[in-house]
Amino acid sequence: MSKNLFIALEGIDGSGKSSQAKLLAEKLEQAGHKIHLTLEPTTGHIGSILLDILKKKIKSDHRTIAALFAADRLEHLLNEEAGIVKKLEDGYTVITDRYYFSSYAYNGAHSDMDWVISLNKMSAQVRSPDLNIFIDVPPEVCMQRINANRATTELFEKTDTLTKVRNKYFEAFDKLKNEENIFIVDGHRSISAIAGDIWDKVSGLL
Repeated sequence: MSKNLFIALEGIDGSGKSSQAKLLAEKLEQAGHKIHLTLEPTTGHIGSILLDILKKKIKSDHRTIAALFAADRLEHLLNEEAGIVKKLEDGYTVITDRYYFSSYAYNGAHSDMDWVISLNKMSAQVRSPDLNIFIDVPPEVCMQRINANRATTELFEKTDTLTKVRNKYFEAFDKLKNEENIFIVDGHRSISAIAGDIWDKVSGLL
């Protein structure tokens, strides 16, 4: 079996990254990998608070939200039983649906991005992904998908907000292009075409 990897799937809400994460997991399993598929925010104590904020059950300042995401991410990494570091040490290939580029983009749309990056510096030092995959879809298309599939929207799910977040993703990619392995895929195509491009890229790392 090829080496195990740590892969982060990124994209604005409605980009289809969760579906692509599952498809990639299936493909890697077929190739003989043990897979740990995970997501952020987590289902832990801090992640549960964040989910309530995103669902607009709790109001919170954007700086507090950024700090909570950074804390949840460290727990995601360092949990002794099911953390990303533990899973990688146990030989799993880990695929996470969102990682710190989500913070850089979403929190960076409402707070100073350099500050958000500094908040997540410890996570980056503990473990950066072998590959960050960004599925790029126009914000208008994403909102159409969200409105068609759900009765309610979450905190950041507005066209103007998602447009700003998308721009912040590219700002973050440019800032960190010399430090991170970033792959941008056109997500405004068929699911199979997107999955094919992702697999071509990932298989080259195995």
